[in-house]
Amino acid sequence: MALADASSVPAPPPGLDGPDPGRWRRRLTTAAFLAPAVVMLGVWIVYPTIRTIVRSLFGRDGSEWVGLGNYETLFTTDTLVTAIQNNAIWVAVVPALVAAIGMIFAVLTERISWKVGFRTAVFMPMAISMFAAGVIWHIMDEKDPERGAVNAAIGAVKDVFGSSGVLSRAQPSSDALTGSIREGFTLQATVSPGDGALLGLTAIPPAEVPEGAEQAATPQAAGGEIVGTVWRDFKPGGGEAGVVEPEELGIPGATVQLRDTSGDVVSTTKTDADGSFVFADVADGEYQVAVASETFAAPFEGVSWLGPDLITPAVMIAYIWVWAGFAMVVIAAGLSAIPRDVLEAARTDGATEWQVFRRVTVPLLAPVLSVVFVTMIINVLKVFDIVLSVAPGSSQDDANVIALAMWRTSFSGVNDFGLGSAIAVLLFILVIPALALNIRRFKREES
Repeated sequence: MALADASSVPAPPPGLDGPDPGRWRRRLTTAAFLAPAVVMLGVWIVYPTIRTIVRSLFGRDGSEWVGLGNYETLFTTDTLVTAIQNNAIWVAVVPALVAAIGMIFAVLTERISWKVGFRTAVFMPMAISMFAAGVIWHIMDEKDPERGAVNAAIGAVKDVFGSSGVLSRAQPSSDALTGSIREGFTLQATVSPGDGALLGLTAIPPAEVPEGAEQAATPQAAGGEIVGTVWRDFKPGGGEAGVVEPEELGIPGATVQLRDTSGDVVSTTKTDADGSFVFADVADGEYQVAVASETFAAPFEGVSWLGPDLITPAVMIAYIWVWAGFAMVVIAAGLSAIPRDVLEAARTDGATEWQVFRRVTVPLLAPVLSVVFVTMIINVLKVFDIVLSVAPGSSQDDANVIALAMWRTSFSGVNDFGLGSAIAVLLFILVIPALALNIRRFKREES
């Protein structure tokens, strides 16, 4: 048999007759590219994590071993328990609201011609820092309606549906009047048609005299009329009580009631700029004139959004204002990827718009909604700067969250790094499930 040509014999696979230099070269190249990332992860993530866990087992200055004592303190201190409870409220409320508001905006603006402008306006808060957004909302939430935009809007609506008094307080200027601001001030003497009634008030701060007030004047009564004046019975330098004098201003807008002898209200009127009022076409008889209690209803003073009772909802509103634009843009992108023939097929089959939304749109958007929801869970667990900027110092304990508690415990004068490290470990443990959900979702999408 002839010997086979050596050139026709196939070469053995790499690695069987010795090391493959190309394979080691590829591994070294891969390691060279990964080395900076590995070093950075080790320096900025792995080492700090391990060090924080170890540090949480020591006391304030790190010299005393306390074991799990810091964790016990974490769950027994009122301020820290409040922080954990607030974070639980954040997780339960904010992600769902952000996803819901984002989906509503995305769906409702899909068919309008000015959707680009609307979405730009809603997304714009994402362009500023969270701390700056908190400062904006801190100013908007001021209790004084003349400074806080939120309370100014509430006051404007309140004025539309209900009237407020022109004065917050007053007292009778003479014994001719009796009563209080709760029940009104009544003139003791009875009057009849053709008579006048002088209702002098004092203890009214000059700043509370209504705008447009003029020199008080006493009108002349015609037949069948009862007239009178409500005025600020105070004259600089002194004067006579119960007498309308120069430099004394009328009270415009005061509510005056005409009552019969049994106390029933016969008629009601308002005073003019000079404090004068007129009851016309009054039947013969005796009556009493009174400044009604509505005159002294205190004006709207504002809702205490920054107080201990409402500070957490106020911060949540500010946070949702910032992140609603992010949810809207992400969901709108997912909405644009939905096959239109599926939606049209549902409408052709007779489905209403609500049925199409609930049974077609929402299920197809489920992956996108899960992205928004999980992302928001991670973010609200770490919320910090907007709480610090919205909540004033007097109510920060009531608005406290885990990340803010960690910073205040470690760096804001307390300097208890052991307890602060324990809070950081707790926050890390709480974030892990959300991270695991994200990793699982990534793997599912890759497969």
